[in-house]
Amino acid sequence: MVSEIKICGLSTRETLDAAVASGATMVGFVFFDRSPRAVTLGEAAALAGRTCGKAGIVALTVDSPDDVLARIAEDLRPDLVQLHGKETPERAAEIRSRFAVRVMKAVGVAGAEDLAGARAYEGAVDALLLDAKPPKDADRPGGNGAAFDWRILDGFAPAVPWLLSGGLSPANVADALAASRPTGIDVSSGVESAPGVKDPRLIRAFIDAVRAAGRPRPARAA
Repeated sequence: MVSEIKICGLSTRETLDAAVASGATMVGFVFFDRSPRAVTLGEAAALAGRTCGKAGIVALTVDSPDDVLARIAEDLRPDLVQLHGKETPERAAEIRSRFAVRVMKAVGVAGAEDLAGARAYEGAVDALLLDAKPPKDADRPGGNGAAFDWRILDGFAPAVPWLLSGGLSPANVADALAASRPTGIDVSSGVESAPGVKDPRLIRAFIDAVRAAGRPRPARAA
């Protein structure tokens, strides 16, 4: 069973409450203006207060400058800062040290060759998130609802915890877990009724599917 279930791109009280009540261990807030899931720092702080410590807070940023990161670190006090841009291992390590925050780096994956790029961050971050590489014409680095071939992750065992993301939904998450065996799982568009509109029923269904996938199957009768 995975140890982390992250629902990313939350923006309303109803969906935040549904994620926490259903057993999400992490909730993510997007600080990227071009995303339909973007929230302000004030909105994120108000929502984060509703978790009552039951779920970790993740701040998703994309190549953010130091002044933005400083405000996020001070006002939100996230458990993880998710770097979803072109941040290098050196930049990731700098953010981790300068702002005294735990860092998770998202890495786009299309083929097995991209896994070496992910491993380059092992000494610089606290966790990795493997997401599908966005299409060439995409205007944002994640949340595009695309998946990649999970079979290439067979045997992938980096030195830090890692989450699987990209094109996941209640319908396919069990197959994804069986193929890749990640430390955690991350979903955003797969639990939405429209871009940026989370659906509490889909959130509950996704988390239930993850939990069910981790339970041992009953033995067949002889």
